[in-house]
Amino acid sequence: MNNNAAATRPNAIDSFFKISERGSTVLREVRGGLVTFLTMAYIIVLNPIILSGGADKTGEYLAGGDFAMIAATTALVAGVLSIVMGLVANFPLALAAGLGLNAFVTYSLASQMTWADAMGLVVIEGLVILVLVLTGFREAVFRAVPPQLKIAISVGIGLFITLIGLWDAGVVRAGAGTPTQLGIDNTLQGWPVLVFCFGLVLLIGLYVAKVRGAILISIVVTTLVAIVVEKVAKVGPTVGSDGAVNPKGWNLNVPAWPDQIVQKPDFGLLGDFSLLGSWDNVGVVSVFLLVFTLLLTDFFDTMGTMTAVGAEAGLLDEEGNPPRTKQILIVDSIAAAAGGAASVSSNTSYIESTSGVADGARTGLASVATGVFFLLATFLAPVVKIIPNEAAVPALVLVGFLMMQQVTGVDWEDVEIAIPAFLTIVLMPFTYSISAGIGAGFLAYVFIKLIRGKLSEVHGLMWGIAVMFVVFFAIHPLTTWLT
Repeated sequence: MNNNAAATRPNAIDSFFKISERGSTVLREVRGGLVTFLTMAYIIVLNPIILSGGADKTGEYLAGGDFAMIAATTALVAGVLSIVMGLVANFPLALAAGLGLNAFVTYSLASQMTWADAMGLVVIEGLVILVLVLTGFREAVFRAVPPQLKIAISVGIGLFITLIGLWDAGVVRAGAGTPTQLGIDNTLQGWPVLVFCFGLVLLIGLYVAKVRGAILISIVVTTLVAIVVEKVAKVGPTVGSDGAVNPKGWNLNVPAWPDQIVQKPDFGLLGDFSLLGSWDNVGVVSVFLLVFTLLLTDFFDTMGTMTAVGAEAGLLDEEGNPPRTKQILIVDSIAAAAGGAASVSSNTSYIESTSGVADGARTGLASVATGVFFLLATFLAPVVKIIPNEAAVPALVLVGFLMMQQVTGVDWEDVEIAIPAFLTIVLMPFTYSISAGIGAGFLAYVFIKLIRGKLSEVHGLMWGIAVMFVVFFAIHPLTTWLT
């Protein structure tokens, strides 16, 4: 009887995931899931770095700066959600904490409130998206924002992420008489910066050579190089335990071989969020706008990602829609809320899933496999403690490049869209604020249409959004005047 059950189990798996129907095999799906994991596992390292890049309003760092805890929880949530995507939507799409989204949480949300309040807003955003999916309103909002402004938002976030990477590596620093400058005295000085340059060159070489897992490989190799450099040169941290400042030191973690590779993961961040605390900190209008901005950042990437993955896998229908679209969007919406509830920022679908599809993945079994690998990675969190910024942030530069490639989708000859897109793109890195870029772009778009007498071309929702951003930018003088 057990033999019969064992014999039928592969058939049951095949039937559930439609593996043969989609021209794949179990082995190919598992292999594709591993490839996807290798291409996006860098988030286990980068998410703690970005979320620890700034303190909240009270001066506290997420998890008290415990990288291992953030890394373990990041891997846990990514693993569970990727498995859910595979089982519910049967689509080769993996999820994890979103780059860009985590930067927004760190630099735009937490700076105005506590970490718990900021993560509560992420939960609210996920629930709002879920309602929009269930009611069909998500498509209405999608149509309201001009497509080229959506492109500009992604490009702006790409530049913002790149600036964060260059700053954390010490390549860009505050200048003497200028806002920023190259390194120290306009020169690149110190071993950590050299390690970053090595990592960036290595990553670019691996990427252009189309090596699978290029980002993860570059982080691992560069970290090993950094460990050797620290062992020989004894560089030390930027700020020592005695408060002494060494501008040529390691910006975050000082690389050293860990005492242990595997340990029981600490998931202490789970449930550390406050759903309504932000309302008292920043007010109703600001909460609405911040949630909307977070929603908008998360909103359109998913639509494009699932379409791109479906196209790569040959799974799109005649209208360009992937199978079980609603289920995909439901899981993605739940992922946003789950990321906030776990205090690791909004989770979203990853375009890196196309790497697994390119390797043959066609079904949700690949997502299940990716999820299992993420769960196994939760036990390797101690390794994160020894990875310096300089070894990890070359990935931010590459991700910025990938997002920048979309800029060709903007019609730069049409000033009605080019000026709003330009303001959206440049203000994100220049103001260190994603919401400032989006708001400026939306307002410029509506204003230019008004000046040119083309009010009929502006969707009603855009008018409402523009009014809210006016209030958002004027919130300080309005608050002062009203009080």
